[in-house]
Amino acid sequence: MNEKAAPADERVGLGAGAGLGAGAPVLAFDVGGTDLKAALVDSDGRIVALTRRPTPLDGERTGQAVVAATAELAADFRSAHPEVVPTAAGLVVPGHVDEEIGVGVFSENLGWRDVPFRDLATAAYGLPVSFSHDVRAAGEAEYRLGAAAGFRDVVVMAIGTGIAGAIFIDGALFTGGGMAGEMGHSRVADGPECACGGRGCLEAVASAAAIARRYTAISGVPVAGAKEVLERARSGDPAARRIWDSALDALALDLSHTVALLAPEAVVIGGGLAQAGDELFVPLAQRLDGILTFHRRPALIPARIGENAGVIGAALRARDILSAPAAAGVSRAAR
Repeated sequence: MNEKAAPADERVGLGAGAGLGAGAPVLAFDVGGTDLKAALVDSDGRIVALTRRPTPLDGERTGQAVVAATAELAADFRSAHPEVVPTAAGLVVPGHVDEEIGVGVFSENLGWRDVPFRDLATAAYGLPVSFSHDVRAAGEAEYRLGAAAGFRDVVVMAIGTGIAGAIFIDGALFTGGGMAGEMGHSRVADGPECACGGRGCLEAVASAAAIARRYTAISGVPVAGAKEVLERARSGDPAARRIWDSALDALALDLSHTVALLAPEAVVIGGGLAQAGDELFVPLAQRLDGILTFHRRPALIPARIGENAGVIGAALRARDILSAPAAAGVSRAAR
């Protein structure tokens, strides 16, 4: 396989000795804009195999290529670990997802439209399949096992290649027919253009990819990612400082809208940009506090599970459908 295997102490991603708990053995697949992650979970809740490979790109047939790649990984897992026999699978993807009918409606970053992922995956794996949005799955992992546990009203926000969130209201995951949580496509500025067709979307200003892209556009200097832009800002590069500050301003403005509408107790932030730590969370909290007036100030909390949250959420959802088959696209979070 053309993948990267996780070291044993990083397989679960929930901290040393932690796991998903006892339950059915399942397969889990998390499709991202850059990488596809796959995991095999045993009946004790241990991730016994975790691999990563580049997300296959094939134009309008990228969705079908993704399903074929995950089916290949499933076969490899079965060959390498015959003692673990999965009884269901969880598949999560980015973009606009209709969980009720199992369709990936649209992904601006990966280019598919109306792909019947659940039906295709069910046929390819020969197993019942839970199909969901990648950020909502990661949000469920944080809500059940991570930093969002203990809150009834909370938003889990992922800032990486794109920006999206999982919204929990009174203990239930709200999906809005697959459209809720798309804060990355709310308008916060006059530009630049966004891949969705809009202008000034949060994702086009403040995602990790956008920060790197915008810095290169104004400086002429290619950078590897947002981390390098922050390093340059830290060392006094005025262009990098300008880009970083504008991203923080945009994030604070967007969060102020979220707070005014939903009044969450906390906002849990994950994804690549959250790795900036205090350099993200401290100025972001200050900016948000400066915008809000009478509103509830939510705690801004780093996500705890880490980069494997999506695949862990996919595994949790795969187990859910075995106990409640009609819940393959269910929008309520089990506690």
